[in-house]
Amino acid sequence: MAKEQEFIKLIKENKGIIFKICNSYCADKDDRDDLAQEIIYNLWKSFHSFKHDFKFSTWMYRIALNVAISYYRREKKFKNHDSISESLIVFEDNSENKNEVENNLRLLKDFINKLKEIDKAIILLYLDDKSHKEIAEITGFTETNIATKINRIKDKIRTNFSKE
Repeated sequence: MAKEQEFIKLIKENKGIIFKICNSYCADKDDRDDLAQEIIYNLWKSFHSFKHDFKFSTWMYRIALNVAISYYRREKKFKNHDSISESLIVFEDNSENKNEVENNLRLLKDFINKLKEIDKAIILLYLDDKSHKEIAEITGFTETNIATKINRIKDKIRTNFSKE
């Protein structure tokens, strides 16, 4: 298979990763489109360095998150936005009171959006059911450091919930 065809196939198979990251870092549709284009461009530029011994999705997450964080820092357009997609956060609706669930979801999204860029990336991966090992590979931190960061993020969110 030609290099270009393989790249297109892998992007199509893993396009959900790009959508999740763009939705998490950009509130505006045009900004999401720009970020997606920048992520795909950077993936293509780096595709020659992809080693097939690793999962493509892990490699893709790492590049996409780095691009998103750089974009976020460069543009500074996203300070007060509500961009965490509801599809990333799943609540089981066993509650009699849907308003309470909706309010908790809104609060959780607000708390996540206020996190530092790297913490936001880590919790995004955690909510996407990535293992500590996968998150470590994507972010470049150790597994122990990821476990610690996730626990601290959870504690911070719990504290914020208890204040509300």
